[in-house]
Amino acid sequence: MLWSLLKVLVFFAIIAVAAFGVIVLGETAGGVQITVAGTEYTLSALQSVLALGVLVLAVWVFFKVLALLVATLKFLNGDETAISRYFDKGRERKGYQALSDGLMALASGEGRLAMAKASRAARYLEKPELTDLLTAQAAEMAGDTGKAADAYKRLLSNQNTRFVGVRGIMKQKLSEGDSDTALQLAEKALALRPKHEEVQDTLLQLQAKAEDWAGARKTLSTKLKTGTLPRDVFKRRDAVLALSASKEVAADTSSLEQREQAIEANRLSPDLVPAAAMAARAYLEQGKKRAAIKILKKAWSAQPHPDLAHAFAEVEPNESASERVKRFDQLARLNPQNDETRLVMAELLIVAEDFPEARRVLGDLVERAPDARSLTLMAAIEKGEGAGDAVIQGWLARALSAPRGPQWLCENCNHIHAEWAPVCEHCTSFDTLSWKRPETPELNSATAAHMLPLITGAGASTEVAQMVEDVPEAEVVSDVSGEAEESADAPEAAPSGEKEEAK
Repeated sequence: MLWSLLKVLVFFAIIAVAAFGVIVLGETAGGVQITVAGTEYTLSALQSVLALGVLVLAVWVFFKVLALLVATLKFLNGDETAISRYFDKGRERKGYQALSDGLMALASGEGRLAMAKASRAARYLEKPELTDLLTAQAAEMAGDTGKAADAYKRLLSNQNTRFVGVRGIMKQKLSEGDSDTALQLAEKALALRPKHEEVQDTLLQLQAKAEDWAGARKTLSTKLKTGTLPRDVFKRRDAVLALSASKEVAADTSSLEQREQAIEANRLSPDLVPAAAMAARAYLEQGKKRAAIKILKKAWSAQPHPDLAHAFAEVEPNESASERVKRFDQLARLNPQNDETRLVMAELLIVAEDFPEARRVLGDLVERAPDARSLTLMAAIEKGEGAGDAVIQGWLARALSAPRGPQWLCENCNHIHAEWAPVCEHCTSFDTLSWKRPETPELNSATAAHMLPLITGAGASTEVAQMVEDVPEAEVVSDVSGEAEESADAPEAAPSGEKEEAK
């Protein structure tokens, strides 16, 4: 406010001084005499001042016209001048307007229009890092992968846009199914931007798919260092990678390294079922039964699983049925209400021929969560207690058409796996398998076939064959008589058969 008032006062002061000067010059006697072509002109003082002002203005205009002519000549010669800058600003305005329209078209899903606007912006602007990026994304939206690839390749030549180009080509290779090239590009992209979370996840998934466990563990460590992965999740996934490396080493028959990797995997994530089972077997190979039992108990308290029961049975492979029931009671007390605990103990009690106790342990499982395994065990209990063939066959018929129960299920795509794996075989997602019942149960009568020998015995193949003729999936268990003969020779192997049933 004060500044505005001051400016007004200064303006009026200048006007007053100018008016006073004009009055003084008007009252001043004398003047200036000018002779031009023999003619004499006499100018008063005021006229002299005005004539001087006009002369100065004429000189100023002359030099400006001269400068315009020089600038025009330079413009025609291709040099940068005020004229060229004026036209450049016009082109720049048109270019940025086209770029803005292209971005709006891209956001609206109009790929072809965005490509046209990108082409127009490229003609007006000398900013390929912007126009090439818009061209690539618009071409991808329009389905022109060739043009998009060309644009991404042009981005590689600029240090500032190299990461964008590498990432764009990487995503194209992924969509084409070229995982090997995509893996190499992901490694380059991560080297350019180590903190980029999307590239980290993509590289980790590709390395896991290619079974590059060492590289995957390095990428996982990078995620931890850059803060894109919590420490508890890091430990779990690092354990998964160590377990995967252990299984790969096992395929190469390098047992020492396999044991070390399995034990490390269990140390990193004690509740990881496959790691616990493999680490326990590694300790058993070293003769360390107490260490193996400790690992299995800790894993069982977190999540009972048939693989753990199978490994626990291997601790004392030559014990009697009653001794095995007594020893497995250690596991049962850790998680007594779990369904898997009930099923394992019921199987062991059936082998020990304690059928009333097996029925008590099984409880309401056949009504609350019936599956092929629990229903088959119920048929075994009925047979052991002397029930009629119709009752036994009724339970078996239900078992053959019942769901399989808990399985290794991918939480990302709900694909069911026969055994645990670090990468889903369907959607290739990493560390998404969990042991649970599918929301949509899969009917599979083959599961019950593993328990039929325990129930029918070696000489009952005719009876079983007659029973399965009434079931639609009868062809799945056509070879049950051969399995029955094997089970009759080794009845104490029932607990170890849990792993096969789970599959």
